[in-house]
Amino acid sequence: MKLGAFSVSLNVKDIHASKAFYENLGFEVYAGDIEQNYLIMKNDHIVIGLFQGMFEGNIMTFNPGWDQSAQTLEEYNDVRDIQKHLKAQGIPLLSEADESTAGPANFMVTDPDGNTLLFDQHV
Repeated sequence: MKLGAFSVSLNVKDIHASKAFYENLGFEVYAGDIEQNYLIMKNDHIVIGLFQGMFEGNIMTFNPGWDQSAQTLEEYNDVRDIQKHLKAQGIPLLSEADESTAGPANFMVTDPDGNTLLFDQHV
């Protein structure tokens, strides 16, 4: 199964302090808007998102249809197909994508240890 680009979405207390910290590790702002309390940062192929006040905890994010540079892949598993597969395996969902639609959609699950996974398709 092709899950697309991977990143970690971090719940941060002070986005300015977090931005400076990760810049010291070699990350550069790739996308986002610090005035809206979120940034996407990259270091080579490593992608992290900094989010202040948007959700609790940290989230592992998969972007079906994208590579690590947010470029559309020629072949990928649609987020609704991934969702159907997980449901068929008996994995409960926190939120669901509308399976009657096409294009951008997302859903969320938690792993056995309580970690949240977001499957967020933009294409």
